Amino acid sequence: MYRAGSATTNRGGLPTDSGDSVVTLDQVPRWSDSEFRYLYENEDPAFPNSYFPDPLTSASEGESSGNGMVSRFPVDHEINSKIYLWRGNPWNLEVDAVVNSTNENLDEAHSSPGLHAAAGPGLAEECATLGGCRTGMAKVTNAYDLPARRVIHTVGPKYAVKYHTAAENALSHCYRSCLELLIENGLQSIAMGCIYTEAKNYPREPAAHVAIRTVRRFLEKQKDRIHTVVFCTTTTTDTEIYKRLLPLYFPRDKQEEAIAISKLPADVGDENGETVIDERKIRIKPLPNLKKTSPRIPQISNDLPVSDIGMARKNSSYLDSYLDPAFMSIIKDPDQRRREQWEKAAQARSGFNFAKVLGYGDLGGPPLSAAEEYSLHSRYLAKANSLNLSEIAEMKIVYRGGVDSEGRPVMVVVGAHFLLRCLDLERFVLYVIKEFEPLIQKPYTIVYFHSAASLQIQPDLGWMKRLQQILGRKHQRNLHAIYVLHPNFGLKAAIFAMQLFVDNVVWKKVVYVDRLLQLFRYVPREQLTIPDFVFQHDLEVNGGKGVIVDPRTKYVYQRP
Repeated sequence: MYRAGSATTNRGGLPTDSGDSVVTLDQVPRWSDSEFRYLYENEDPAFPNSYFPDPLTSASEGESSGNGMVSRFPVDHEINSKIYLWRGNPWNLEVDAVVNSTNENLDEAHSSPGLHAAAGPGLAEECATLGGCRTGMAKVTNAYDLPARRVIHTVGPKYAVKYHTAAENALSHCYRSCLELLIENGLQSIAMGCIYTEAKNYPREPAAHVAIRTVRRFLEKQKDRIHTVVFCTTTTTDTEIYKRLLPLYFPRDKQEEAIAISKLPADVGDENGETVIDERKIRIKPLPNLKKTSPRIPQISNDLPVSDIGMARKNSSYLDSYLDPAFMSIIKDPDQRRREQWEKAAQARSGFNFAKVLGYGDLGGPPLSAAEEYSLHSRYLAKANSLNLSEIAEMKIVYRGGVDSEGRPVMVVVGAHFLLRCLDLERFVLYVIKEFEPLIQKPYTIVYFHSAASLQIQPDLGWMKRLQQILGRKHQRNLHAIYVLHPNFGLKAAIFAMQLFVDNVVWKKVVYVDRLLQLFRYVPREQLTIPDFVFQHDLEVNGGKGVIVDPRTKYVYQRP
């Protein structure tokens, strides 16, 4: 079925899928040999790490070199030489084992697309005899018509926001189980596709973090028994994600290692790559009413044999050391830390809130850390991707425009539509997160039409602060400007309050525009879909000064 063939290469030096041709490992470049420096060398100096910024690092953290910090994933050339990144289906590779992402019944319909067709009917027949497979576990079969020797089947978890930690650990166990089966069967090379699937709603980038760090931790312990691990991607999105994340966990030089110190997420798991939950750790408390006294040798009975006397003294000494309060205390108790957070939140709610007195809403509550903002954003994004929000899209409150005069993508917000139509703020937030996600990965622009909008500020600034926390720091970093058309005094006062109480960085980027003609200097007319009432409002406010509006095409021309 297969024939030996050479793999063609695409941009970046990664071979592409060549149909039914067998691709050998010597045709796939090692990660350590790749000259591709996606995250660091190709950055625009004006926008450091602008295309795919790490939401877990603040601007100050991103600029630091990590001096004085120890890398959690130091350079290891021996491990790096075992890693490959390849664009294509794993079953086209001539390796010892390929991984099949499937469901608990191991049926063909839910397996990796194309694998059963390439392997032949024998694979499905053998899978039917295995009795299924549990989530997070793996089972092995023959490879039949594939160039590999074995197929390792594993079941990835379903992703739910409420149980995201359990999903992360189950996914980590999938990768670890595959590698363990590889060693148990005396095999040394493996090709692994993306075990997470869109059908199970697992966010791609968090899943890639779990996959790469789990493989890194496993190779640190078993690098003598595994020769090759090939990460296989079949989409451009997954390929770009792996190019960005591999230098964090498999740095090839000291420069990448130093940069990775500030770019890595706050939680990179334990020694196996699993997510650590402090609240579930066993914590030892000091014994009650324990007095610090000098170790004292108990009185030994004369009836004990000589050998037992020495043993009693030894056990007593060990017991005193174990009962030492300094040993039994814990530096940072998660329960205490959680209690402190609750107290801060309660204090913020009960304290004097100047913004609330002015009628701008409740802006209390402790600020979120970078890791907390990233977790909040991931949960909302996963929930938004799992819901049908078409009724929000039909309201035309937020929609995509074209690009501005410098080529940045534009998001359009219509204030009058929001005030008149938007009722369910929670579903609206989910829609905003879903629509903004592709844009905020790189520099972008917002155009806000305040034409004919109510003077009443809806919603309040407390809601705006929460929305910004959910959007995360990449929104703050990559937002170029907010062009506000037809602002009034009430809106300017609200934006000034947001500069004071919500975010001084984002709201300093507001540019007030009084006329459509002025807006078109920043965003060309053909790049915007403008509601009819905006043109009418512009004529009413400006009296047609300086512009002529074509009522049929809605194009605006300078008055001669």
